[in-house]
Amino acid sequence: AALVAGAAALLGADSPAIGSAAPDFTLQTIDGKTLTLSEAAKTHKAVVVMFIATKCPYSNAYNDRMRDMAAAYAKQDVLFVGINSNKTEPLAEVVSHAKEHGHTFPIAKDPDNKVADLYGASHTPEVYVVTPDGKLRYHGRIDENYEEPSKVASSATNAS
Repeated sequence: AALVAGAAALLGADSPAIGSAAPDFTLQTIDGKTLTLSEAAKTHKAVVVMFIATKCPYSNAYNDRMRDMAAAYAKQDVLFVGINSNKTEPLAEVVSHAKEHGHTFPIAKDPDNKVADLYGASHTPEVYVVTPDGKLRYHGRIDENYEEPSKVASSATNAS
């Protein structure tokens, strides 16, 4: 509980409240498909929306964990979605970065930061979990330790 409270204090206060309707959006993924949050949420047990970046050292520290968690939770019908809202990171760079790090989950560019603004996202990586009823159920960090994955107390990558 303290971790969640601490994460909430560090993350934007302008974010939608836990339990409220998650702002819907439609974006083009880097492979040219259309992704609409409300449609994805209805067809999965949950959608994990991750605001990510190609140049941010914090986001990059999580590349392997994001890849591994997306693959592990896909088996449980949870969809991970990456959103790059950074204007200084062009589409070609986002595509290259995804390939380099084995990110097979959908990744979309957020032109003009519109989706990031809807969510109050101000850091990378920043995570939101949306359930099939369209409600926001989590907002915060991936875990508590970006430097030492082996020391994470509650990581899906350490769970069996």
